[in-house]
Amino acid sequence: MFSKICTRNEMSTRIWKIAMVQNHKIEKKPRGRPQIRCDEDTRSVLIEAANKQFHENGYAAVSIAAIAQEAGVSTKTLYRLFPTKADLFSEMVSDRTGRFLLALDPGTLATTELRQGLERMLMAYGMLTLSQDTITITRLVIGESDRFPELATAFYEKAIVRTNTSMENWLRRQVERGLIKIEDPHAACGMLRGMMIMEPQRAAMLRQLPAPNIEEIAARARMCADIFLKGCAV
Repeated sequence: MFSKICTRNEMSTRIWKIAMVQNHKIEKKPRGRPQIRCDEDTRSVLIEAANKQFHENGYAAVSIAAIAQEAGVSTKTLYRLFPTKADLFSEMVSDRTGRFLLALDPGTLATTELRQGLERMLMAYGMLTLSQDTITITRLVIGESDRFPELATAFYEKAIVRTNTSMENWLRRQVERGLIKIEDPHAACGMLRGMMIMEPQRAAMLRQLPAPNIEEIAARARMCADIFLKGCAV
């Protein structure tokens, strides 16, 4: 009889302990619905994940599933925001170019002294195009554009045309202000961009030299601004 009572007491104690543990777990659960990430934030996460995957594995070898897994989202969500892998690549390039345009701040450049404005523009352009990130993506585009011509189209339109248009517009404004004399701002802008990045970018793409650091980019921007302004001075 005593042993049965002990057994029942032990069982009651165990049940009580289990109940306490369960209550503790319930109390630790966050209350309310879990926070849902907005589409804009999810797009940013997917762009960064795609950038990482493209850098490490190339364009052809990367699957949508791998990008979704890297970003921690479902493939269904990825397809909803980016219907194709090409769309994701295009948006990735556009995002990088957008950072360059944001760094320029046209409002500030409009009131900046000529030389200072030119150096600032060239510096921003150099930071974009001479970064290891851009150099790697440029290699990828050149290497895979025969199989995927949409890569070259996206890179040309989202990166090259957009940056050239922004810089060309700045040059045209300086001509209108009477500060410089250029007969063909479009051609002059192409020459200016080439002078700023062609040699260091080509050396880095061919793995003959490392990508230039920020001090080297700044020094090149000053030198290019000096040569350019001497050539088109009023």
